[in-house]
Amino acid sequence: MSPAIGDPVDLEREAALARLFEVHYSSMLRLAVLLGADDPENVVAEAYYQIYRKWRRLRDSGAAEAYLRSTVCNLTRMRIRHLQVARKHVENPPSDVVASAESTALLHDDQRVLIDALQQLPARQREALVLRHWLGLKESEIAAAMGISCGSVKTHTARGIAALTQAMEARR
Repeated sequence: MSPAIGDPVDLEREAALARLFEVHYSSMLRLAVLLGADDPENVVAEAYYQIYRKWRRLRDSGAAEAYLRSTVCNLTRMRIRHLQVARKHVENPPSDVVASAESTALLHDDQRVLIDALQQLPARQREALVLRHWLGLKESEIAAAMGISCGSVKTHTARGIAALTQAMEARR
């Protein structure tokens, strides 16, 4: 049975999601871009759809941002895996991936070198670094977003920093 139109719970959900969208859309889009999503707008839209569908099961509506962030991370990871598998089965893979106009506008020229170096890191290292240094999350929050232990977060972060430092120094 579907809820009645004008149901207070549905109205509350709509208002909360609208606020969540206004406040966090740009940061979630940047997160998807930094994690390497080829279609960050679709990843973020799917993440908002997921939270919309599961809103009633959210224990704490204050945790919606963390849930949204985890969903963006997971969807990006799944999308990258899917594309890797799909590209293995294509006879002539595309030579260049063209970034969307919105993605390109989000990144300044002085950030491109860093973004290129980030893209060369393994996905888990890149994800840990972005969550830690771009979003400023604590290890426990990163562990929750990535679905790993705090010790693994430390390992991925340390290895990512070392690899990023080496890559940046090699480009100088």
